[in-house]
Amino acid sequence: MFDSVQKSGKKKMLQSVHKLLDEADAVVHYNGSRFDIPILQKEFLLEGMPPPAPAKQIDLLQVARRQFRFVSNKLDYVSQALGLGSKTEHEGHTLWVKCMNNDRKAWKTMEEYNKNDVVLLEKVYDKFKAWIKSHPNHNAYNANTVCPNCGSRKLNKRGTQVSLSRVYQRFQCQGCGSWSRSVKSEKVTKESVISI
Repeated sequence: MFDSVQKSGKKKMLQSVHKLLDEADAVVHYNGSRFDIPILQKEFLLEGMPPPAPAKQIDLLQVARRQFRFVSNKLDYVSQALGLGSKTEHEGHTLWVKCMNNDRKAWKTMEEYNKNDVVLLEKVYDKFKAWIKSHPNHNAYNANTVCPNCGSRKLNKRGTQVSLSRVYQRFQCQGCGSWSRSVKSEKVTKESVISI
C-alpha cells in the first residue's frame, strides 16, 4: 500500500495512516520513535483526530544502536552490510522541492523510494528479529506454546535460566534464533535454593 498527499489529499492520507496505526499490535519503523511517529501525531492533532490505539513501537534504529556496532546506523548502510540491498538513489532535497511543486515524475520517484524503504525495513526486521526485546509476545495470540518473537513452534529446550529464587526451562527458537524461558518455574528442592 502506498498513499501520499498527492495521491489522496492530506486528510484522506492521514485517515488511512491513522486507521492502520489504530489496527496495529506493533509498528515497525526506522527512527520512527523520534521522527515519523511524533510528526504523524502532530498531524493527527491538527486534523482533530484522536490518538490511535496504543501499539508496541519497534524502532529498528534503536535495535541497531543497542545491539550492534555498525560503522553507520543508517538504514542504507545496515541493509547493505547485511547483504539485503540498498535504498533507491534520488537527487536529494531537490526531489522534495519537485514533489511540492506537483512534478509527476518526482512523485513517481518518491513512491519508488518509499516502497523500497519498506522492503528494506522488512528485510532488516527479519534479520534483527531474534535481537528485538520489545516484540509483542506471540503466545498471547496462540493456543499452543510458540516463540514469543516470531510465533514459530520450533522451540528447542536449551538448559535452564536461574533467577534469585527460581529455575526456568530455557528455549531457543529454530525459526528466528531468539531465546525465551518458560513462564512457570521448575520444581526445585528447598535445599537447592540458596538465599543471598
